[in-house]
Amino acid sequence: MATRRAFLRGVAAAAAGAALLRRAGAAESAAQPNIVLILADDIGYGDLGCYGAPEVKTPNLDRLAREGVRCTDAHAPASVCSPTRYALLTGRYAWRSERGDHILDGDAPLVIEPGRPTIPSVLKGAGYATGLVGKWHLGLGTPESPVDYNGEVKPGPLEVGFDEAFYMPATGDRVPCVYVENHRVAGLDPADPIRIDYKNPVGDEPTGTSHPELLKIKADPQHSKAIVNGISRIGYMAGGHAARWVDEDLADVFAARAAAFIEKHKSAPFYLQFCPHDIHEPMVPHPRFRGTSGCGWRGDVIHQLDAAVGRVLDTLDRLGLAENTLVVFSSDNGGAIKDTYDDGTNELHAKQPPNAPWRGQKGQLFEGGHRVPLLARWPGRIRAGGECAHLLGLVDMMTVFADAAGLETLPDDAGPDSFDVLPALARPELKRLYRDHLVVQAYNKKMLSLRRGPWKLIAPEGKKPELYNLQDDPGEERDLAKKMPDKVAEMTAELDKIKAAGRTRP
Repeated sequence: MATRRAFLRGVAAAAAGAALLRRAGAAESAAQPNIVLILADDIGYGDLGCYGAPEVKTPNLDRLAREGVRCTDAHAPASVCSPTRYALLTGRYAWRSERGDHILDGDAPLVIEPGRPTIPSVLKGAGYATGLVGKWHLGLGTPESPVDYNGEVKPGPLEVGFDEAFYMPATGDRVPCVYVENHRVAGLDPADPIRIDYKNPVGDEPTGTSHPELLKIKADPQHSKAIVNGISRIGYMAGGHAARWVDEDLADVFAARAAAFIEKHKSAPFYLQFCPHDIHEPMVPHPRFRGTSGCGWRGDVIHQLDAAVGRVLDTLDRLGLAENTLVVFSSDNGGAIKDTYDDGTNELHAKQPPNAPWRGQKGQLFEGGHRVPLLARWPGRIRAGGECAHLLGLVDMMTVFADAAGLETLPDDAGPDSFDVLPALARPELKRLYRDHLVVQAYNKKMLSLRRGPWKLIAPEGKKPELYNLQDDPGEERDLAKKMPDKVAEMTAELDKIKAAGRTRP
């Protein structure tokens, strides 16, 4: 209980601090822009038409690029999901945190620390309504009070600054396979309580290992536990049958909720964090999208994602909100090449490499693991059809959104690694350097890389470092570490200094 009270005190303090730091003479809330962040899952740099995808069509995302700016050197803070989401929400590298530096299961506690300022808590202090729709994957409950899916599901999104939340707890391939609305599992029958376990079977329901004949798609051993909707998952689950989602409907359900949030808050400034499940595995497109891409189910779910983005854009248009709304689209990491489900991933890779032209994939420190598409549209503030080559990261979004909302600066404890790159998005032709370096992690805090200018150091603990010059060698084919030991030593020392300092934002 004390831990939960600490969360509430922290959120209140952050909101109050943000309100105090509002720009002097700023316009009233009616003039503040709405902010919509669309964070796709596992979309690679080469997956979108506006980034050169040769096969799969993405007209709505291409429209966003035409009407805004397309970034070519934008990076997820990590090459896997949970650490990216932590860094995005807090403006703090996840490798600095105690528990937020790795992929979380559905029974993990909330990894955002009590009192830690977040994008929604800061914007809430500036008068915004804040909402989360889609994937969460930052833990629920506390170490002392584990999440109870049959009772109040907290602390979670509402305790870190969101007014409303409709979300999946972890990932589509992990139990529990249910929606949570605010503090309750949606549609749960109390007579059929949920039980989950990531080590041992619960109940007597079949698994993917014991009954592969029940599966719609085959999976590897890790993903062959509980069967929900004919698809096996990571972890075991029993009960909660009335609340279980249908994978084919996930995209439509989340898109409808996102549109409803916009409709509900059309008269006041709002922050919507819309996190579609697509295109994370298992990739199970709705029947109306199957076969539409000619590139297997992976191509089909890209079509499905694009349609969800279109629904959000259409809602803004219909309500007359588009002109005063900053829309940002990006991905939590690069595309996955390894196929853990027989869901058509390899079919698409043969025609359209997801991370082209970069080397690597999700989970790696090569560019393909973390260089992601980033599109931003804000009519009148961001020039249409621009291309931004500035170095920037999703960890910067806290400061970008605070600037857009009219905050002069952030509280000292907010966004310690978040730089204001909004001017780079608005005027990409400007030569000023807004961010001169960036740290990215892979699966955990022991796997880091440092980028400074054209130079990139890959420095996983216990392994030999690698050094690349991205200007001369964008494909990371020539490791210069042996030829340039002094440069390796210089960048290693800088990385150690960054790790010890606790912050990078001035």
